[in-house]
Amino acid sequence: MAPPILKLDDIFLSFGGAPLLAGASLQIEPGDKICLVGRNGSGKSTLLKIAAGLVEAQSGEVFRHPSSTVRYLEQSPDFAGFSTVQAYAEAGLGPGDDPYRVTYLLSHLGLTGEENPSNLSGGESRRAALARVLAPEPDILLLDEPTNHLDLPTIEWLEGELQKSRSALVLISHDRRFLEKVSTATVWLDRGTSRRLDRGFAHFEAWRDQVLEAEELEQHKLGKAIEREEHWLRYGVTARRKRNMRRLGELQTMRSQYRGHKGPQGTVQATLSDAQESGKLVIEADKITKSFGERAIVTPFSIRVHRGDCIGLVGPNGAGKTTLLKMLTGQLSPDSGTIKLGTNLEVATLDQKREDLDPEDTLANYLTDGRGENLIVNGEQRHVTGYMKEFLFQPEQARTPIRSLSGGERARLMLARILSRPANLLILDEPTNDLDIETLDLLQEMVAGFPGTVILVSHDRDFLDRTVTSTIAPAVPDAPDGRWIEYAGGYSDMLAQRKGALEERKRAEKAAERPKTQETAAAAGSARGKLSFKQKFALENLPKEMAKAEAEIAKREQVMADPNFFTRDPAAFNRLAAEMEKLRAGLTAMEEEWLELEMLREELEG
Repeated sequence: MAPPILKLDDIFLSFGGAPLLAGASLQIEPGDKICLVGRNGSGKSTLLKIAAGLVEAQSGEVFRHPSSTVRYLEQSPDFAGFSTVQAYAEAGLGPGDDPYRVTYLLSHLGLTGEENPSNLSGGESRRAALARVLAPEPDILLLDEPTNHLDLPTIEWLEGELQKSRSALVLISHDRRFLEKVSTATVWLDRGTSRRLDRGFAHFEAWRDQVLEAEELEQHKLGKAIEREEHWLRYGVTARRKRNMRRLGELQTMRSQYRGHKGPQGTVQATLSDAQESGKLVIEADKITKSFGERAIVTPFSIRVHRGDCIGLVGPNGAGKTTLLKMLTGQLSPDSGTIKLGTNLEVATLDQKREDLDPEDTLANYLTDGRGENLIVNGEQRHVTGYMKEFLFQPEQARTPIRSLSGGERARLMLARILSRPANLLILDEPTNDLDIETLDLLQEMVAGFPGTVILVSHDRDFLDRTVTSTIAPAVPDAPDGRWIEYAGGYSDMLAQRKGALEERKRAEKAAERPKTQETAAAAGSARGKLSFKQKFALENLPKEMAKAEAEIAKREQVMADPNFFTRDPAAFNRLAAEMEKLRAGLTAMEEEWLELEMLREELEG
């Protein structure tokens, strides 16, 4: 085993009250790809900052190999003193590093390098910071939420870069699919301590559940042992009590361990507030368009959204997702076409930029809209501190200003407010940003079970696959031109259908080339004055093959006509759809071949 290039051991850190880190450890060896997971507020970012040397632990051992280079991805990069993004990114290079790598990374991240840092959006800032830390190819890369504000093509490109990188890697992310593809080891930070699993994130959740079950069993055994010792203490022979002071001390120790045990942090407990049912037709868009100057954002696009639909919007940054979302919800008028909204709509919106949050407001005031200590949830009056507990906030945080919350806590707070209001149409713009895995699980269950309608914008592939019933994406993913297509199913289903469509186009191109070959064959046959044996055989047997193909197509059409088929078994639906495309393409090719041969036969016989 290679010696560690960075090691944190028995790290302790407290900001007053319960310690944030109490015995946490992290060991990084060359080539490691570690994902650091844990609940919001468990100290993941703090541990990463200690590893980067930005925060000093109150006690514990910190070792960094003297020759190792470390780069840390900041959540909020500081661009002070840099006139261009290129200059900012190049400042991260060390002696001997290749400046061309900065240009390479910026171009793949969608930046020219000439941008003024003061004018960058959140996504552009994250891309510039990524270029700065990736360019030197350091020995250790520490990445805190690297996928936040990135679009799907960039996330997939980043996955490939990190997989082939020689740097050891420690990353924090809420994106399950990203963690599964990049990580080879997992460190779980829980209640101040850390546990390591030498397998990637795909195996984490099953392992975590086993650990918690074993811990619960140990606590149960300890409780039973205390009961036995207390029984001895009450009913044992008093003459032997002096000789068993050691046993009495052990009982006190067991009691202390049992009472002092801090179980796993609770899970968010919340349900959506019921609202009046909306009309069956929620949104009807007919040939809507939108352009900004010469650039087409939406070319004629039509869709009917029904009650109970859950629709995902995906695409690269700048493709026009937010513009299309605003048009569908009536916030923005189309240049042409019509939008009709259904009846009895009660809308709740989670904004990606968290613009609804006033940093000086308190948690209680934000949740109650300044109306005292209570709020109405599902028609019942609730005290704000009790409601806050369901979202893992402590009662003493009620008067805390929002500015002191972490990104994950802010996301949870906005979620708490939205869920307290009656709604039958949820608009979620990047709802998964900054949420921990457990809160993501809750949100996923709520969205999947929501009786109303959901429209969400997300770059989280796993979340899309688990929730949406259809996906709207640009027709040309790499160079959006305003054309949008609705695909049945989630993100993976959309990719499968795109692949099928691409293969169908290739088959069509080949079929278009076939007549030229057949013309050559026809000329040869004409010179001979008769059909070849192969042509005669094809002419006689093609009708039978076409009839078989038509029967297979009809059989699949009958199965797919069931309106609940996709919801019940999306995998089977996609498989049949792919088979249908293949059969139809084959039938078209056979029909064209038969027609050519029949025309040739008539010409020769005439």
